[in-house]
Amino acid sequence: MPAPVRSTSPPPAALIIAIKKKTDGSASLACRRADGSVTWQRQDGTQGRFFPLHDLTHYAVETVLGLDQAFYGLVAAGWEFSDFGHPWPRGPMPAAAIAAELIVGYLDSERAAGTTWTAEEFNAKAAAYHEARGASPAFRLGEADLARIRQTRATLFARWEALLPGATLELPFQHRER
Repeated sequence: MPAPVRSTSPPPAALIIAIKKKTDGSASLACRRADGSVTWQRQDGTQGRFFPLHDLTHYAVETVLGLDQAFYGLVAAGWEFSDFGHPWPRGPMPAAAIAAELIVGYLDSERAAGTTWTAEEFNAKAAAYHEARGASPAFRLGEADLARIRQTRATLFARWEALLPGATLELPFQHRER
């Protein structure tokens, strides 16, 4: 009996992330799951300027760190955007999602303030966040990881900036093999 043929092509993406740059300055985010279902949201006004960069930062953090149970991994698993907030219909976010939210929030704060933090500063802020909630930090960010996240994010930001109004930036999100 011949040996089974193994495919060398990557498995289909768990999620296709589509961020549309609208001609009026707004944006929209649509996430198409492997099963064909879609969740989406409009991003108007100041949200249309903030959220595309925020969403691209999430993509950089989650893909560089391989966080399958953070925002995009949860959306791929069926979460809707409305599941990420009060009353938390799916229950509390997994530790990986909290880690991603902290890192993305810190990177958004850096961008707004025009500063650059070290990994140790990120780790200290994460420790303070967890301590205030009576928990232990679930991660430590290293300088090499932070540099890779920033490089990936810079590349994504450049792609977004170069995108013509009316066009859509599509990104595949793939779960890491375990």
